[in-house]
Amino acid sequence: MTDMAEGDERATDQDRAPGLRERRLAAHRGARRVFARFGFHRTLRERLAVLEGAGDVHDLDELSDVYGDGVVEALERKVAGLLGTEAAAFFPTGTMAQQVALRCWAGRTGNPTVALHALSHPEVHERNAFSEVGGLRPVRVTDERRPPTAAEVRDFEEPFGALMLELPLRDAGFVLPTWEELTEVVAAAREREAVVHFDGARLWESTVHLGRSLEEIAGLADSVYVSFYKSLEAFGGAALAGPRELVEEAKAWRHRYGGQVFQQFPTALSALVGLERELPRLPEYVAHARVVAAALREGFAAAGLPWARVHPEVPHTHDFQVWLPYDADVLAEAAVRAAEETGCVLFGSGWERGGPGLAVTEVHVRAAGLEWTAEDVKNAMAEFVARLPE
Repeated sequence: MTDMAEGDERATDQDRAPGLRERRLAAHRGARRVFARFGFHRTLRERLAVLEGAGDVHDLDELSDVYGDGVVEALERKVAGLLGTEAAAFFPTGTMAQQVALRCWAGRTGNPTVALHALSHPEVHERNAFSEVGGLRPVRVTDERRPPTAAEVRDFEEPFGALMLELPLRDAGFVLPTWEELTEVVAAAREREAVVHFDGARLWESTVHLGRSLEEIAGLADSVYVSFYKSLEAFGGAALAGPRELVEEAKAWRHRYGGQVFQQFPTALSALVGLERELPRLPEYVAHARVVAAALREGFAAAGLPWARVHPEVPHTHDFQVWLPYDADVLAEAAVRAAEETGCVLFGSGWERGGPGLAVTEVHVRAAGLEWTAEDVKNAMAEFVARLPE
């Protein structure tokens, strides 16, 4: 799928059709029932309202930040504490954070080769930034639509200095390994004397499937990147967490990369708010995503569709994919029409071609999605299917 900036909204081929994206977003904004309302669905006034009550998470009477002190340092300490690392550094984007992290590790290992999944974010959505900007050499451990295995890491045919694991792997369906599989993959990398970096843009919601705390999960890796806006609904930003010496070097590279922003207090405050308000709710969203997914499967069966898939069948996080046997433009039009005419948005994201006569979309369940019962999902499914061609 084509990334649109780094957010959860992605531009698809259908969005390039005249007016379709505008119709989809307008229907979503006016709908009485949706699964999620992200920041890009809201007005500037509504986004600024996120900071109401920010005094509960930070002292608003202290001086504002200048080049990374104050509230930014407070956020860094908070993240390091949650992940159990020695330190953390705030970055304006995850793209910058991961380039810097792996560049620093390459200097320590003497090997700029980074082993990763073919569907990982840097390979698919960052315009070859690792090699074009970071001086790194990415190699693909696997292109299967699942996390890499310990055997694939152990038996990879050339040496690498770092293994990067995206948890969860978004473009494969927000999939995660089991805890046992993850520990085995990390051990395989260690056997090869490679460092392990977690692309944890969505690590926050991975605790349910892995059955471990954030600190335990992060403790497997040498460094971890986390995002503040993908699940926590902050204005933006990311953090790199790991050993203090690595983080201090990363801050020097952050400056060189242009990430030493003069003031970032709105973003930092919104991240602290997200950690306080959204982070505790993520397990609830994951649990309800499983209810939604099960209802979608039942709705597909009741509608008599010739073939349909929810992937993973039991979602690993609060996000998952839906695959249907129609052209993407047909599904996009049916989804928008159903939303416009019923006020319920079943599929709020764009559709992407997955093969001849096959398309895929993503379903994201957040606070708004908790209002849906299984019966609501099935009813919305019936309305959607009724607008598909026979």
